[in-house]
Amino acid sequence: MKVGILAVQGDFEAHGEVLSKLGVEHVLVRTLKDLDGVGALILPGGESTTQLKFLTEEGLEPAVREFSARGGAFFGTCAGAILLAREVHNPSQHSLGFADMVVARNAYGRQVASEVCLGSSKLKPEPLEMVFIRAPVIEQVGPGVEVLAESRGQPVLVRQGRVLAATFHPELTNDTTVHEYFLRMAANESSAGPERARTKAVQSS
Repeated sequence: MKVGILAVQGDFEAHGEVLSKLGVEHVLVRTLKDLDGVGALILPGGESTTQLKFLTEEGLEPAVREFSARGGAFFGTCAGAILLAREVHNPSQHSLGFADMVVARNAYGRQVASEVCLGSSKLKPEPLEMVFIRAPVIEQVGPGVEVLAESRGQPVLVRQGRVLAATFHPELTNDTTVHEYFLRMAANESSAGPERARTKAVQSS
């Protein structure tokens, strides 16, 4: 399976390095043609409003929505998680709405310092290293959303069907656990076909 990485700005190169380490074919997505043959798409950290503007101006948003309708898998980190949310506030902005969650963009104010911590998750017995950089906060999740990891009592890694969202940056660590989980998830969802994806969407709505 080929994985696309939205390559507007932000840390898309770091995601590419992780995929290369795992031996996964990937492509940097900047045009509609770059989506050809892609089975999963990573929305990296960076500036969510800049990425939204790019998706709109380059005509990529309709293609991304069509990709979702066909059962494509998504992984959003930090700004990417904001793009995937159903509702975004503080301040409010448009989003793709692929995951039933409410996200606050500037919950911690305009801090510039990063934070690295260890937290438990459902992905492995050992603690998961989490790098937070001006992280958004997942304030609410719908009944169809599974919380895979928490930090300080708040969800930081969640999944809904073919969508995975993290408020931290797993690509900035040496631990490939989250990316490996996403690849397995994407492979399983892709093999299920678009009909199952549509059924899941209806059940979770």
